Amino acid sequence: MKQLKFFLVLLMGLAGVQASIAQGTGSIALKVTPADRRAGAAASSVLAAAQAGMRVVAVGERGVVLLSDDGGAQWRQARSVPASGTLTGVSFANAQVGWAVGHWGLVLHTVDGGETWSIQRQDLEQDQPLLAVYFKDKNQGVAVGLWSHVLVTQDGGNTWEKMTNAVQHPSGTKPLDVNIYSIFPGSNGALYATAEQGLVLRSNDMGRHWEVLSTGYTGSLWSGVALRNGDLLVGGLRGTLLRSADGGQSWQKLEHPGRSSVTGLVQSAGGKVTGTALDGTVLASSDGRSFEILAATSRAGNTGALALGDGAPLLMTRSGPCRLDSCQ
Repeated sequence: MKQLKFFLVLLMGLAGVQASIAQGTGSIALKVTPADRRAGAAASSVLAAAQAGMRVVAVGERGVVLLSDDGGAQWRQARSVPASGTLTGVSFANAQVGWAVGHWGLVLHTVDGGETWSIQRQDLEQDQPLLAVYFKDKNQGVAVGLWSHVLVTQDGGNTWEKMTNAVQHPSGTKPLDVNIYSIFPGSNGALYATAEQGLVLRSNDMGRHWEVLSTGYTGSLWSGVALRNGDLLVGGLRGTLLRSADGGQSWQKLEHPGRSSVTGLVQSAGGKVTGTALDGTVLASSDGRSFEILAATSRAGNTGALALGDGAPLLMTRSGPCRLDSCQ
């Protein structure tokens, strides 16, 4: 339970700005502060990672951005990050151009492979965190977050359009207000997102409109992946794993011995599927249907995963990123 609370605090905490009383007015002014460069940054809690060409870029608490040029064996901190709020998602269009999102509606942009970042968007009037981001190419992108928060861009993030009422109740009569936790591409150009209330969302127009797919589960779903055969796999609270072979129209619950919340799902180039869990355990499968539970690493608290070719996947943890074959 403590690990679950920690993960939720990272996702939805109100960090990364300084509050001060404006002189003579009594009003509160919020000021964004740059992320600190510090020794030991590689042991920071990280929530997401992406590949930028051969480089791996991981993001997490207090605006930390970590870079690895050797497949996750060694890490160094980015040279310049202009905000210290928790970063929750990252996506790269190519080896140089990428985006990271986080608290206070923050969107950061890099054009040098993650070495330096600039602020494209932020909203200090309301802390409506963005929790995930996906870019199809260097122009088309989607970011999602709390309270059905959906932003889309067609110009590489120079402008972001808020898609009010983009998520509609299955009845079609009213907007649906749910927290959206992850986003991932499927087949035929579709995008999928996982949300609370056991919902999976599907968009066929790069995030402008979303169809709500009921899974039959009522808890939060935190992660998902489209497998190479087109099947969908999503995971969430209490070790829940659900699979769909028909684009999300029907779902099958997968049984396994784990009971810790699933925070990440990835498939390697060779077809192996790996899931991460909050208690530090790892779910492993050769076919995405039958899973075994690997022993917990000493870095308890897995918050996500990234596939690295056909080798061992990269784990996001409370004490930094590490390859599954070398976590200690």
